[in-house]
Amino acid sequence: MRTQVGIIGAGPAGLLLSHLLHLAGISSVVLERYSRSRVEGRIRAGVMEQGTADLLAEAGVGERMRREGLPHNGIELRFKEEGHRIDFAGLTGKHVMVYGQQEVVKDLIAARLAAGAKILFEVENAEPLGFAGQTPQIRFQKDGVTHVLDCDFVAGCDGSHGVCREAIPKGTLTFYERVYPFGWLGILTESPPVSHELIYASHDRGFALFSMRSPSISRLYIQCNPAEDLAKWPDARVWEELHLRLGGDKAAQLKEGTVLQKGITAMRSFVTEPMQFGRLFLAGDAAHIVPPTGAKGMNLAVADVRVLARALESFYKSGSEELLKRYSATCLRRIWKAQRFSWWMTSMLHIFEDHTPFDRRRQLAELDYVTSSRAAAQSLAENYVGLPMEWS
Repeated sequence: MRTQVGIIGAGPAGLLLSHLLHLAGISSVVLERYSRSRVEGRIRAGVMEQGTADLLAEAGVGERMRREGLPHNGIELRFKEEGHRIDFAGLTGKHVMVYGQQEVVKDLIAARLAAGAKILFEVENAEPLGFAGQTPQIRFQKDGVTHVLDCDFVAGCDGSHGVCREAIPKGTLTFYERVYPFGWLGILTESPPVSHELIYASHDRGFALFSMRSPSISRLYIQCNPAEDLAKWPDARVWEELHLRLGGDKAAQLKEGTVLQKGITAMRSFVTEPMQFGRLFLAGDAAHIVPPTGAKGMNLAVADVRVLARALESFYKSGSEELLKRYSATCLRRIWKAQRFSWWMTSMLHIFEDHTPFDRRRQLAELDYVTSSRAAAQSLAENYVGLPMEWS
């Protein structure tokens, strides 16, 4: 089997890269460990920067997003049981789009299959080989049969627990990591959102986020211990805590509904440098993880593959590897800015186990400053809606 770019992973990064390469006349094959139904059913983040939404539309895969997505012109920061709106549109002229990551995946899979693309699901033991030289391969098993995919380049879009990063020689990469002493207990519930925009609530009991997936489905989170026993969080306790952390007049507006999904997500910051070795390129969660507070995960993955697709297009048009050589440095400038913003949002809104009364008062003062200073609010808005794309 032969293609120009072998892609491991059929998440947003791998699928979008395949689609962008297709638009540039470059062939690819996508290999995915799990079934199509599992890939399309994974519930993930759903806040897209305007640049991400614009790129999907420009690439011809944004029609359903435009129909069903929810444009948001701001968010609410809530503390001391009072809400303070950050007006994205007024401060930056931009907005974000709430549209589930799994919906983006569905749209991309449909578009790729309609174009006759080769996406192989339920692939086992994928292994990138020979990427230090000019003739990379991916060896894998499908239906018990071993295959070899010959390619010019390999894109590792297989997530934080994938095989591609591990395949790079030991000692070549540097890892930067921060593990947070808390996680998010999240529920997906059949109930209308408490607000038409996201609410970030900082409470003495911990952080809470009030989000949505549609006008009838809410996605709600509360700060908790990452090792918490989920059995200790029956639905009644979750709802009680959400009401308490929302507080004030808004608490009465929070409608309880059937809980469709419940889980705990640990939080960490992680960056791999560099994001490439030879002809193997890492993108998305394979290269970096951010805490979800800043809504940057999928957006960074999209930015990575946009840069990579442009670099590969330049190579196949001119033979120049200059943009490919700069891929890692180009992406990392944006990644570290997103890491800074995500860390800042996380630190400002969450209660840390070693916080003293002084720390809490300082935290509240920062929230007061951000919501009362146009300059501070504009900085938050600019980062949230997405910094400009960097190409070199």
